[in-house]
Amino acid sequence: MNYKEIVKEVLLTEAKELERASYSISFDIENIVNLIIKSKGKLIVTGVGKSGLVGAKIAATLASTGTSSFFLHPTEAMHGDLGMIGKDDVVLAISYSGESEELIQILPHLKRLNVPLIAMAKDSNSTLAKYSDYFMNIFVQKEACPLDTAPTSSTTLTMAMGDALAVCLMKKRNFKKEDFASFHPGGSLGKKLFIKVQDLLRKDNLPIVSRETKLKDAIITMSEGRLGSVIIIDKENRVIGILSDGDLRRALMKENFSLDCNVEEIATLNPRTFDDENLLASDALQIIENYKIQVLIITNKENKLVGILHIHDLIEAGIK
Repeated sequence: MNYKEIVKEVLLTEAKELERASYSISFDIENIVNLIIKSKGKLIVTGVGKSGLVGAKIAATLASTGTSSFFLHPTEAMHGDLGMIGKDDVVLAISYSGESEELIQILPHLKRLNVPLIAMAKDSNSTLAKYSDYFMNIFVQKEACPLDTAPTSSTTLTMAMGDALAVCLMKKRNFKKEDFASFHPGGSLGKKLFIKVQDLLRKDNLPIVSRETKLKDAIITMSEGRLGSVIIIDKENRVIGILSDGDLRRALMKENFSLDCNVEEIATLNPRTFDDENLLASDALQIIENYKIQVLIITNKENKLVGILHIHDLIEAGIK
């Protein structure tokens, strides 16, 4: 049995259904978007079985892209949770057949509450479609299942329709990356847009030495600091140099190397420093990568040392 061919056939079958649907969009998406945008309440998604599982994902996508939304199971709605639907809400009901019994049972109650209903189903003559104010067709000609029965192509199309609706709403709201990040502060984008240098900056117990410090003592400070570098400052706490392990290795290759020399004799003097603690951590990482350094030295406007940011701090914080 050629499983690669099976995988290929499933993917192509579902892709063809998505492509076919893209050329037959007959529903009123503009008014659907405007209905949701103008609503003062939430967009409540409901459905049972596979449609319910897809509906839960659609609700999650909507909620994370600026549309206040949650999933409500029809059975739970019939046993008390119908009170979760307010008069200012909009309901998106999903049933491929349009005849799911548990879903159909709540439709008269939605009408009684005068709640706008958007339906996703395969048949505009289905019970669900007839109850709806707006109908989104999710008909597929062929399921990817070899028996043409298990929801495969149809669930893929339903999920894609949910994604399309979410994107339309994002465009209507002019939803930006910053907005997305605010809903995902723990995600990589949230970290990229919100975590600043000051949030990660090391300010205490820094590996610092004076310019008169002997190299052998500076090496001890470097080892204790565990940053692979020591910062050299003057009496006014101004940064005048940095000694990295690379500087030390290069000095070791010289014939006149001595552990008793002053640290500034082999250090990198006048290192690049930055005086903006509000710099985004992601930008700091870019600077570190561009200049091929491991330590970013943060100073104030007078070049006095404020703190140190090591590349490992950024990596541990999940900044990429």
